[in-house]
Amino acid sequence: MSVKRDYYEILGIPKTAGHQEIEQAYRKLAVQCHPDRVSADKKEEAREKFKEISEAYAVLSDANKRKQYDQFGHAGIDGRYAPEDIYRGVDFGSIFQDLGFGGGGAAFEDMFDIFGGSSRRRGGPSRGADIETPITIALDEAYKGIEKKIQFYHTEHCPVCSGSGAKPGTGRKSCGQCRGTGKTVSSFGGFFQFTQPCPKCHGAGQVIEVPCNECKGRGKVKAQSEISVKIPPGVDDGTSIRVRGKGEAGELGGPSGDLYIVTRVLPHDLFQRDNSDLHNEIKVPFTIAVLGGEITVVTLDGTIKMKIPPSTPSNKIFRIKGKGMPDLHTNRQGDLFVRIIIDVPVKLTERQKLMLRDMSKEGL
Repeated sequence: MSVKRDYYEILGIPKTAGHQEIEQAYRKLAVQCHPDRVSADKKEEAREKFKEISEAYAVLSDANKRKQYDQFGHAGIDGRYAPEDIYRGVDFGSIFQDLGFGGGGAAFEDMFDIFGGSSRRRGGPSRGADIETPITIALDEAYKGIEKKIQFYHTEHCPVCSGSGAKPGTGRKSCGQCRGTGKTVSSFGGFFQFTQPCPKCHGAGQVIEVPCNECKGRGKVKAQSEISVKIPPGVDDGTSIRVRGKGEAGELGGPSGDLYIVTRVLPHDLFQRDNSDLHNEIKVPFTIAVLGGEITVVTLDGTIKMKIPPSTPSNKIFRIKGKGMPDLHTNRQGDLFVRIIIDVPVKLTERQKLMLRDMSKEGL
């Protein structure tokens, strides 16, 4: 799956751009990407580019959608809006009319299709949107793995109408405004036709005879759920764990989307993490650094003994294999890198000072 580009980058504008600047950038790119202004072999590429800039404009020109995007990125849009909802309320018609696209009718025979929808009736069940929820864990928990209960909000199929939106015992009928097509067509200046979802049935082609009293015809209700989730060993900041079927309820009884649990691993007092490796610092007495000896090293699964060779300098790094973090995708265990910091004594007896002076005279 391709990664979406940043909307501001697509339109070539700064994040501080005002509405007028956003519209001007879109108008300029709309002319450049108009499918009727390129050769036949480049029309498909132009359509994809037009779709990309139109989606960026639809989001950034809407104050609420822009706020969601600025805060959460593409997840804030894709997790809350169906493709047709992204464009709902945006006045493309006046922009296209002002641009005066000559002979544009063929290219915009079905504008809704260009915008990622379909010219066919959208009356059948459809999958619900995916959602995200964060979870915060300690580094020790990320090391061993843990099972945790999480609470989250989403929509579920209405228990009364089973997601149909209609009062039990009633059904749906053909929409009178679009005559069951699910779309309306408007003509602008004789240049082209602009096709969009029917505002009455929202592209379904059908309307509910008697709305369900519980969900008011939506077919779904808001709910708070609690589930137990197993966090595997080795997760890191931003690791996403999918729980199937726990996202938003689908339309007209369609399957629910998925829930993505995004982990945040808290900083640790002793260890710094670098992918699957860990780093820490240990103070070593001056005498052990000079004469050699053994020290105790704390790891995430207990303590171990490590030998310090004679004449070890400060900042010397020792590698302890297999004492880092587990790799989430392989069986490999990372390593622990221990930096030695020589602990210089600050309080000495007169006898100790005398001994050090004698050693200093001997070239120590």
